[in-house]
Amino acid sequence: MKLKRRLSLLPLILALCAALSACSSGAVSGTAPASSAETSVRQEAASSGSDSSGSSKTAASSETPSSKSGSAGKSSGISLKKLPAYSGSPYIAVNKNRPSFSKKELSRRTSYQKFSPLDGLGRCGKTTACIGPDLLPRTKRGPIGSVRPSGWHTVKYPRLIRDRYLYNRCHLIAYELTGQNANEKNLITGTRYLNIEGMLPFENKVTDYIRTTGNHVLYRVTPIFKDRCLVASGVEMEARSLEDKGKGISFHVYCYNVQPGITIDYRDGSSRVSGSVSDTGTSSQAAAPKKHSAAAKSSGSSDTRQTYVLNTNSRKFHRPDCSSIRRIKPANKKKVTAGRSDLIREGYEPCGICTP
Repeated sequence: MKLKRRLSLLPLILALCAALSACSSGAVSGTAPASSAETSVRQEAASSGSDSSGSSKTAASSETPSSKSGSAGKSSGISLKKLPAYSGSPYIAVNKNRPSFSKKELSRRTSYQKFSPLDGLGRCGKTTACIGPDLLPRTKRGPIGSVRPSGWHTVKYPRLIRDRYLYNRCHLIAYELTGQNANEKNLITGTRYLNIEGMLPFENKVTDYIRTTGNHVLYRVTPIFKDRCLVASGVEMEARSLEDKGKGISFHVYCYNVQPGITIDYRDGSSRVSGSVSDTGTSSQAAAPKKHSAAAKSSGSSDTRQTYVLNTNSRKFHRPDCSSIRRIKPANKKKVTAGRSDLIREGYEPCGICTP
C-alpha cells in the first residue's frame, strides 16, 4: 500500500521539479550580463556621487552607469561613440535632424522650464522648456560671474581667440529665451566657439520665431559628458514649434565643445595650444581639481575699440551694418564705442549673424 502511494506521488513530484527548474532558468536568462554594445549618450554622461565615506558609487566605465548616478547628459539615446569627431563644422544633425520629444511632451501648450539637479560631480543635466512669448526676458541680463561650472578655468589665448577667453559660462537654455540668469543648473563650461558658432544661431532662430508668431517652441538642451569628465564634450539641442507642428522650428543637432587651435582635457578643463600653433595662455582662478590650465603665462593685449550697436533687451551686440539691427526697437537700441571683450564681460553676447 505504501509503495503504491509513493508511486502515485511520483508524477506530482516530477512535475514540481520541472516547474522549479523552469523558474530557475527564467531567472538566469532574465538577468543578462552587462552588454558590451556601444554606450548611449545617457550612459556616456552618467556619473556618480559619493557616499559619506567618499567612496565612489559608480564604476569609471561609461558602459556600466550606476542607477544612483546624476542626471548629467541624459538625452534621447543617441550614441556619443557613433558621433563623428569634430572636423570643422561647429555642429552636426542628429536623428536626421528630427527632435525626439514624446507625444505627451508635444501635447502641452503652456510655458514652463525644468532644470535637472547637479550630479555628484557638480555637473549640469538635461534642461527642458516650453517657450512662449511670456518667458522671453524683459529686463537686462545681470552678472553671472558668481557661478563656477564644473571644470571651470579662467584662461586666455589672445592670439587665437578674438575675445581672448577660452571659456564662457555657457547657458544651456539661452538667457534670450527664458531670462535665466545666474542659475547654476543652466550654466556649463563651454568654449567661445561652442557658445557663438554652435549654439547661438539656433537660439536666435527660436527667439525670432517666437517673437514673430507668438507661438510656443518645445526646447531641450542636454550637455554630454564622457565618463567622469568635468567639461562636456558637447551639447545636444532639440526644438520643435508646437502650434504649427514643426513647420516653423524643427531641429536636432549636436554642437561640439571645442576651440580650434586649442587642445582641451575634458577631465578637468585644463588646456594647451595644439600642434604647431603659436600662442601662450594666461590662466587664473582655476576651478577644482587644482591643476595648471594653460601651457604658459603671458599678458594679453587690450581690445581695439570699435563702434557697435547694442540691443539692451536681448543683450546682443552687432556690427553697425548688421541686417538684424532694423528689427531692434528704438528704445532698446544703443550705439557705443567699446572693446569687444569689454561688452562680453558686461553680459552682452555677439550677434550670430554678423559675428562681431
